[in-house]
Amino acid sequence: MSLTTSTPLPLPSQRLAVLAAPAGMALQAVPAWAASRRQATGDAICVAGVVTANHPLHWLETAYARGWVLLQASGSLDGGSLASAFAEQRARGFVDADAALLALARASGALPRLSWGEAPEFPVLRAAPSATAPRHLGLYAIVDSAERLQAVLDAGVKTVQVRIKRPAHPDAAWEASLREQLARSIAAAQAANAELFVNDHAQVAAELGASAIHLGQEDLLALGDAGRADLVATGLALGVSSHSVWELCRARALPLRYIACGPVWATITKDMPWVPQGLDNLAWWARHAGAPVVGIGGILTPAQVEQVAACGVDGICLVRGLGDDPAATLPAYAAALSSGHASARLEPSPVDSGLHPSLAATR
Repeated sequence: MSLTTSTPLPLPSQRLAVLAAPAGMALQAVPAWAASRRQATGDAICVAGVVTANHPLHWLETAYARGWVLLQASGSLDGGSLASAFAEQRARGFVDADAALLALARASGALPRLSWGEAPEFPVLRAAPSATAPRHLGLYAIVDSAERLQAVLDAGVKTVQVRIKRPAHPDAAWEASLREQLARSIAAAQAANAELFVNDHAQVAAELGASAIHLGQEDLLALGDAGRADLVATGLALGVSSHSVWELCRARALPLRYIACGPVWATITKDMPWVPQGLDNLAWWARHAGAPVVGIGGILTPAQVEQVAACGVDGICLVRGLGDDPAATLPAYAAALSSGHASARLEPSPVDSGLHPSLAATR
């Protein structure tokens, strides 16, 4: 689901029904059956304990998200306890998808993974582990041109993203310009020994020799199961945006270089309906995401960088905060990053508490 401030938000379900699939029902028939049950009752639906060749799965059907749920701990689910935990999270203001996944997290003791489509695919389980631990992302500059990229590289930034937005009706000249901008950006990052993420444009980025991309959830959904499998097969390092518990759980189904959590504070860079995450949600992401977390959104001052770093994140995105002269602004940001990381304390906490809703429930 693509959400903007003008998107009408669906009404979340008030109750969670935990059901068993009818005897003999094929795995591929479960999603449609669950959707019919939700349409008939208005309840969020969890079809529990569907046995597959590899691991037991649970199908989740809600107003905001649907997919197969893979829990860290196997075992049967107590339907009454799950429904009660769901009601508790709904009362706290979480929409039905987030409430259900937090309830499932309580049942298993860890954040679940959520499939992207109706196929029970979890590429993260098949990805080969890295031979070496990746470097810390640190200060992460997001720019919109090869010229701006060169300026932040010259200032010493080692993690960069080039984000060139596609117009509604791109012509051949724009496509040629995109390829030229990306080729220059890739070459500049390689020369500076910096890690470059190309925002969107995955096919062009791969053709030009990029090593990493960043994609939003809508882009990944639009690829479909086959497209996502092809993307994983390229070996490109992948950064993914997330704004809610359900988006985080879905991102966790892929092999990731990082998960972005935002907006930390209110931002005008993008049109989004999300409530700012704040430092509480950001610290929760860092504890429970299971991948490096990047904070993004509304980070404009060194003081904010220090606060974000103290949450235990791996990287901190700077967009408008870079100013006109990155070489002048970055030393203060680097000092704030070091100070914040030095004070970071990721104390253990229950997986289903310590965060607030990031999308205002309409009911």
